Amino acid sequence: MTATILPELGFYTLPGQPNSSRDLIAEVREGEALGFGRVFVSERYNKKEAATLCGAVGAVSERIAISTAATNHNTRHPIVTAGFARTMQSLTGGRFTLGLGRGIAPMQDAFGIGRITTAQMEDFAGLMRRLFRGEVIIGHDGPAGSWPVLHLDATLDEYLPMGMVAFGDNTLELAGRCFDEVVLHTFFTDETTAHCVQTVKRAAEQAGRNPDDVKVWSCYATIGDHIGEEERLMKLVGRLGTYLQGYGHLLARTNGWDEAVVDRFLADEVVSSVRGLDVVGTTEQLQHVATLIPEDWLSSAAVGSPASCVSAVRNQLALGCDGVIMHGATPAELAPIVAEYRATAKSA
Repeated sequence: MTATILPELGFYTLPGQPNSSRDLIAEVREGEALGFGRVFVSERYNKKEAATLCGAVGAVSERIAISTAATNHNTRHPIVTAGFARTMQSLTGGRFTLGLGRGIAPMQDAFGIGRITTAQMEDFAGLMRRLFRGEVIIGHDGPAGSWPVLHLDATLDEYLPMGMVAFGDNTLELAGRCFDEVVLHTFFTDETTAHCVQTVKRAAEQAGRNPDDVKVWSCYATIGDHIGEEERLMKLVGRLGTYLQGYGHLLARTNGWDEAVVDRFLADEVVSSVRGLDVVGTTEQLQHVATLIPEDWLSSAAVGSPASCVSAVRNQLALGCDGVIMHGATPAELAPIVAEYRATAKSA
């Protein structure tokens, strides 16, 4: 029997580095049966190309909402992206949200992909809105690029929900002005999360929008103690360690953490010898890495018993978030936590 929908709860399909893209099929079916309101699709250039995965999610689900979180607007021609979004809306009966992000600058530089600016994302969002109203766009020349003609379907008059993965205030304010949902970063402190919510909602109000119409999702590492110790170490220490490797100073500044700790972390021989701690780090390496990360940095996650995890998840909602993505775990791993969430709903 399929459970009633919990619209405020979401999960990422294929968390981390999956053995097979096909793992998505069982995850989505189980997540929908558990009652998750939304499934998020991330993108990596290996076995996680977003358009393909989204089509698979749509094909094996009936009611769960689907969001990319995120793809980049500059890796496809805007008509290709618009066609992807339109196809997903048709396939799913309107359950799709096109979620964008800035991407990772060093990777973009290495691949020759242009770095993404706030102005580009705002311009691109405007193009998508116009295309979904059936407009013919002639001679567009703006921050997102220049094109002689952009046109999707003259009979089209729809609204495309759009989301954004946001980190800094400029992106959060853009999301409040122009987008429908915002996904925050993992391992934000409570203070940072509350600030992000306030920034988004205030920007929406200043733009003449209803702040309640812009949904803010906390992306919250959820690691129950019912899974194995080595797996927990990978999901907590490995994941935060990988973020610190990729953009540790930015995360530290955002959270008000001591950047000198990041410097010492990056200078460590083990850390510098392993690229992608949450993928290839051994148990011994992760145990060492755990000694380099302050305990309070690791506390910005839901850990422990199902009851402890549920309490932490509910705290994210109390901070003003509209939803919580139980990040880094599959629906099977999250099942005891979702059951506890339901069982204690009336007393919350």
